Amino acid sequence: MELEPRPKVIYLPDTMTNWPWPRAMNPHFEVVKAEVDASFREFKALSAESQEAYDKCDSARFAGLAYPNATKERFRIACDFMNVLIIVDEYTDVENAAVANEMVDIVIDALHNPHKMRPEGECILGEIVRQFWARAIQTTSLPFQRHFISSYTEFLRAVVVEALDRDEAHCRNISDYVKLRRVFYHPVVVELAGYIAELTFIDNDMVSYNREQATGDANHNLITIVMVELGLDRSGAMVWAAHYHTEVQKKFTDGLAKVPSWGPSTDVLVTEYLEGMATWARANYCWCYESQRYFGTRGSEIRRTGLVTLLPKVDRKTVSGAAKVNVADLSVMDATFNTSNTSSPQV
Repeated sequence: MELEPRPKVIYLPDTMTNWPWPRAMNPHFEVVKAEVDASFREFKALSAESQEAYDKCDSARFAGLAYPNATKERFRIACDFMNVLIIVDEYTDVENAAVANEMVDIVIDALHNPHKMRPEGECILGEIVRQFWARAIQTTSLPFQRHFISSYTEFLRAVVVEALDRDEAHCRNISDYVKLRRVFYHPVVVELAGYIAELTFIDNDMVSYNREQATGDANHNLITIVMVELGLDRSGAMVWAAHYHTEVQKKFTDGLAKVPSWGPSTDVLVTEYLEGMATWARANYCWCYESQRYFGTRGSEIRRTGLVTLLPKVDRKTVSGAAKVNVADLSVMDATFNTSNTSSPQV
């Protein structure tokens, strides 16, 4: 009898073994998650299939990991923001640059006009963002609001650039890609924030590569870029990314010693800010494995073994505009896990 070929397997190195900031979860997680999930479903932003896939993202879990000490009210705002981040990403990921730009303009307008009713028939992103921001400005300072709008607008413009790259099947070089992903006023603090942004996108690109290569969206991923520019296979690119991650970790921890003092009252706030950024990096890593966004139900085993079954390609032409979310068949991991768990990594 002819044997089935072994599935290809990707090896994911553990990048956060030596990160000093431990995992922590907000005590309001369960209660607020139920509220936020129910509220988000009322938007009817997704088809039934896409909503099922979206639920596996468990965005409230990311917020709980990233803001373990937030009050219940602040934690609700953080959960809403995670939904904004993910749903904007999902909507724009399946559109060309022109449509993505229209969506981004709607989101930016909603941020600047949180008390204005959105036009009838407009993309639902406008109302989702409007409600989030209308709640957020009730308990945040004006300086924070200005900084948030500025930073998030810069991030959104980068989303349009990503869509343009996707339209043109353009794969950037490593340097250009890092600059695009570092969304940004003492220079040392800005530099430390940039390191956390790098740690976050390195981890995210490593764990999301499998899903993105399946859905045809891997050109805007560090692993693909490293493979193309340095001529490495998947495993080699993963090792390169893990080594790069270690270097950036050291830059951050070494950089903490260079933060100047502005006096006790200010230093406390700066320390809280830097600790929060460091916690964000840990939260992102944990969420990638604890949610079902990238690994289905196999996150804990994959975190332990580092072995991920390569997903089959999804035909992007069959993804409807109404579905919005590119749904990779993560069940393939479940079906092949027992065999791949004992196999050597292949590329």
